[in-house]
Amino acid sequence: MPAHASVALTVDVAALTLHLGELQALMVTRRNEPFRGRLALPGGFVDEDEDLVDAALRELGEETGLAGVSVEQLRTYGAPGRDPRGRVVSVAHVAVLPEPLAVEGRDDAVDAGWHAVDRLLARPDRLAFDHAKILADAVERVRARLEYTSLATFFVGETFSLSELRGVYEAVWGCQIDPGNFTRKVKQTEDLVVPTGESRLSPTGKGRPAALYRAARDEVHDLNFPITRG
Repeated sequence: MPAHASVALTVDVAALTLHLGELQALMVTRRNEPFRGRLALPGGFVDEDEDLVDAALRELGEETGLAGVSVEQLRTYGAPGRDPRGRVVSVAHVAVLPEPLAVEGRDDAVDAGWHAVDRLLARPDRLAFDHAKILADAVERVRARLEYTSLATFFVGETFSLSELRGVYEAVWGCQIDPGNFTRKVKQTEDLVVPTGESRLSPTGKGRPAALYRAARDEVHDLNFPITRG
């Protein structure tokens, strides 16, 4: 019987949020080799008797101080040579936060902070391992979820205008959206938002007051009519 190669198991977490109109990712600066000083997604090795989700949450807390978030499995990355230490397979997870919570570098991380996704993916050589690929996949997962679920309402306040909601889609998708078409699609999607009957002036105080809405449900759910990018 042929001998089998020893394989180590790790987890990585792509935590994403919106800030100042741009999609941002939580990154750490590695303290140790390999890739010492490079930006990386929070993550590390799974303990022998540890569940994958528990490992992802533990590593996220140990390296950034972030706690109380929800993660979902993204996919598995196991290309030979992805880790110079040997044969290492990583199970990546994605988390979506409504705002960039305070973080700090701990444990294996010299520093931790939120970085604009566009700039990270424009320079994949700045990231350790294959984390540029993992981050790109996580971003595409969130972009797709905006089409078919109510995730966009997670990024706005309790009440919001349709202009503010459109800004979420534009920031995550990285494109401009026609306001009229967007309003039509939102109104076709009956289980996305509901009107509050209230309105508010723009920050400049100019123009007509904008009608305010709230999320149709408290939890993220599938939509009866998708809001597609096309």
